[in-house]
Amino acid sequence: MNPPAILTKPVTGATSQQNLTLFRIYIAYRSLLSVVLLIMLVSPNTRQLVGSLNPALYALVALAHLATNVPLAGFFSRHLNQRVMLAVFVLDIIAITLLSDFSGGIASGLPVLLVITVAASAVLISNRTIATLIAALSAMALLLDTIWLAYSGELNMNALFPAGIIGALIFIVSLLVQAVAQRLGRAEELARNRASDLYELQRLNEQIVQHMETGILLVDDKSVVRVMNKAASSLLVPDRPVLLEQGRALADYCPELAFQFENWRKTGLHRAQPFSPAEDSAPVIANFRDLQSSPHGEALIFVEDYSPVTQYAQSLKLTSLGRLTASIAHEIRNPLGAISHAAQLMQESDDLSTADKRLADIVQHHCGRVNEIVESVMQISRRAPPKPEYLELDSWITEYVKDYLKSLNRPADITIDCQFKDMLIEFDPENLRRVMSNLLDNALRHSKLATGHETAQLSVEVDFINHLCIIDIVDNGAGVPAADQAKLFEPFFTTVAEGSGMGLYLCKELCEINNANLSYRPTDSGASCFRISLSQRAR
Repeated sequence: MNPPAILTKPVTGATSQQNLTLFRIYIAYRSLLSVVLLIMLVSPNTRQLVGSLNPALYALVALAHLATNVPLAGFFSRHLNQRVMLAVFVLDIIAITLLSDFSGGIASGLPVLLVITVAASAVLISNRTIATLIAALSAMALLLDTIWLAYSGELNMNALFPAGIIGALIFIVSLLVQAVAQRLGRAEELARNRASDLYELQRLNEQIVQHMETGILLVDDKSVVRVMNKAASSLLVPDRPVLLEQGRALADYCPELAFQFENWRKTGLHRAQPFSPAEDSAPVIANFRDLQSSPHGEALIFVEDYSPVTQYAQSLKLTSLGRLTASIAHEIRNPLGAISHAAQLMQESDDLSTADKRLADIVQHHCGRVNEIVESVMQISRRAPPKPEYLELDSWITEYVKDYLKSLNRPADITIDCQFKDMLIEFDPENLRRVMSNLLDNALRHSKLATGHETAQLSVEVDFINHLCIIDIVDNGAGVPAADQAKLFEPFFTTVAEGSGMGLYLCKELCEINNANLSYRPTDSGASCFRISLSQRAR
């Protein structure tokens, strides 16, 4: 999910940047002050207020003060320097003191401008000692200038009192502004740290959400998807990148999801029902949550793959069923053996009629079938962990088919197509032999039923994209009806009257414990193809 545009990575030098902006404002103030003081000198209405003692020097100092703003503006355009700032404030104290001296001292009112300079220094200079020193220099300059003018006869000694008041005011303003600036600095630093923590937390949440297996969509009040994570994109629109799916209507992804969402918004009730976003996609299930108290505000949609839920339920069912059937099978073996033995003894009797012998044969045959089912169930219940080995697939299949045909003791045609002579796989050879035997038995049987000849094809392919080795066992039979394909690997399901229904289930179990997958897919001609998919190993 993309981070909101409001929250971005905080700038580490935020305080310096703000101080630079404030000092630029102060330079603009200096420029404006110099211009105003010069205008006051030439204006008939204010001429008597400034420069009364020495207009020429007054004008010279004001022009020099104005001229210093040009290099300062260029110097502070990109970076801040504490030493240069200190020099600027000292220069302003000297300039204001001189301008005040040329205008008659404390009576001109110009010394009050020192308060602004001291306040600015208290904000911009981080060292409180230096800021206090600037206040002390301002007060001393004001008092010394007043004493000088009193000594020269321009002022009387009573002018020292207002000068002292302004000096005290300068100190008070400096200390107060320093305290406020320090507190604001701490608050700003705390806010910046909190913003940085919030940003890192957001990045962490983003990574967690992006790597969740649950799909998450943020939908606004107009049912437009503002944000979606990768899992939601793979579940709803796996063929398009997630970045292209922002800002589209929910119905564009899945009409059924949009319908359930609108129904939840109208009624406030939702009963989760699995659905498929597309024809060939896996079923998913959706849940909805309001982000705000308003029922028409933004909402979150959680989309989950429904297949693991069904697989887990099926696994629990089959585990319970396996335990039950294993117990039943164990109890059946003793009476089944007694029935089979009694039928065998009846067959050996000379007094048995032909009809009775036929009945005994039927009993013996079906006892064999039941015993085969019992053996399959017992084999599944006591299945041992696999002992995988690295097998060279081409030579192993060739040798296995040769032994299989020899043990068959009847004519059969099995063709092998393996173009990858050096392919290695990791599989328990005994497990693979059982799987291949069962699948070839089925292939030969169904081929004979459809064509009268026992034929099968073994082909080996490689999925280079997913790094999988694929073994296909294809027959020439009539194929499996579409209605039965979903039940092929369930226990006790069979389409053959003589079958036990445990073979394919056992094959799938053996493949799964060897980290492989067994699936069914019809061929283009309608015949059956059972595919074993397993990880390839490079030589």
